[in-house]
Amino acid sequence: MSAADFSQAKRDRRKLSMVTCYDYSFARLLSKSTVDGILVGDSAAMVVHGHNSTLSASVDLMRLHTEAVVRGAGGKFVVTDMPFLSYRKGVAAALDSAHVLINAGAQALKLEGVDGHEDVIERLTQSGVPVMGHLGLQPQSVHASGYRVQGRSSETGAEIRRQARVLQELGAFAVVLECIPAPLAHEITAEVNIPTIGIGAGSGCDGQILVLQDLLGMNIDFQPKFVRPFLDGAGSVIGAVANFDAAVKAGSFPALEQSY
Repeated sequence: MSAADFSQAKRDRRKLSMVTCYDYSFARLLSKSTVDGILVGDSAAMVVHGHNSTLSASVDLMRLHTEAVVRGAGGKFVVTDMPFLSYRKGVAAALDSAHVLINAGAQALKLEGVDGHEDVIERLTQSGVPVMGHLGLQPQSVHASGYRVQGRSSETGAEIRRQARVLQELGAFAVVLECIPAPLAHEITAEVNIPTIGIGAGSGCDGQILVLQDLLGMNIDFQPKFVRPFLDGAGSVIGAVANFDAAVKAGSFPALEQSY
């Protein structure tokens, strides 16, 4: 896959699938799957490092996670989040941050919102860096908007539609729509020529994305409405560790076949 393939998928009306991943081991597994792309999300700050928001993610943290994922991804299309404020300090600073992440192996970068950094998006796309937008609920703006569904009113819905059109005009190759009403996401998908990737935005988008730990049912503390676990991962891990503990205490592990 490439950014151009995303556009072709929309023209062909073929649904796109993406998974958010943060490490080498899971990326190796995803490399054997049929998913179209991997997002190295700044949500690593929460899922991997235990913070209560994405705001603590830095360019260096995203570089480390990107390098790990790319090593395991086996050629999968990898998009990396530009973290909080890294693209809000002017074009030159944004290009420096983008340079670090692209050198780490990212094939595209994702930026939240559009207003106030249109020049950054345009310069990146003109420089040959594929840009994925992100509208609706923007986790980096949690202090301003909170974690709640966006675009419920006609005014806020129209604003998100406007921003989607601006992203298209600036050269973005796709846009994530997070936690907006399904009818609004469907309308945006029909209006723009770039693929929409939904998360909590209904089935009318051109594709869907979930955090790997969420779709594997690994998160025992947070289960948002838009997540469907496709595996009882938490139960499987807890059960496996319990079996290991029991085997150690019973003296049955390690057995002869696990010994030298």
